[in-house]
Amino acid sequence: MPRSGDLPPPPENPPTYEKVYNKIWSIIDTPITTFREKIVEPLQAKNNYPYYHRQYRRVPTIDQCGTTDAVCQYEAELQYKRDKEVDSQILQILRQRRVECMVWYGEDSKEKCKSIADDYDEAAKNWFIKYGDMGACHKVKDAYMKQKHRLIYERRHPDWAERQGLPAKGRPPMEVEAME
Repeated sequence: MPRSGDLPPPPENPPTYEKVYNKIWSIIDTPITTFREKIVEPLQAKNNYPYYHRQYRRVPTIDQCGTTDAVCQYEAELQYKRDKEVDSQILQILRQRRVECMVWYGEDSKEKCKSIADDYDEAAKNWFIKYGDMGACHKVKDAYMKQKHRLIYERRHPDWAERQGLPAKGRPPMEVEAME
């Protein structure tokens, strides 16, 4: 005896509209399925690597380039712009994770999202140390000079680095001779 939730068996001969629908669907679907099975899937199997973005080789940084080597400086500039874009995208992803966690947990977000917020704050601090206060159209030489000036300042003022929570590099303070 059939239960009340069982479906009736399919009819022996389907209705005409169903036959027409299936025929039209097979006309549309067959070339697409054939193209995918015969062309796309073999190409994907041949190029089986886990990276979906283009990989660039690392080039020398601006401090490793000669002063007259324009090609090296240009490559360093492009490398710097790619690195900045990657760092900005990572920061955007971390920011989005933090916002989603805070929205999801609501009032409990201070406890539940602490590690995510700490990761974002650390990444934002590092991004600002590297790229901040330089304007929108800066060059790699500007960033290099900022890094150089910051390292000199940290050497001259080791207590400042400790107050900022930066790790001690073990460098002795730089001796500054008085100009006569």
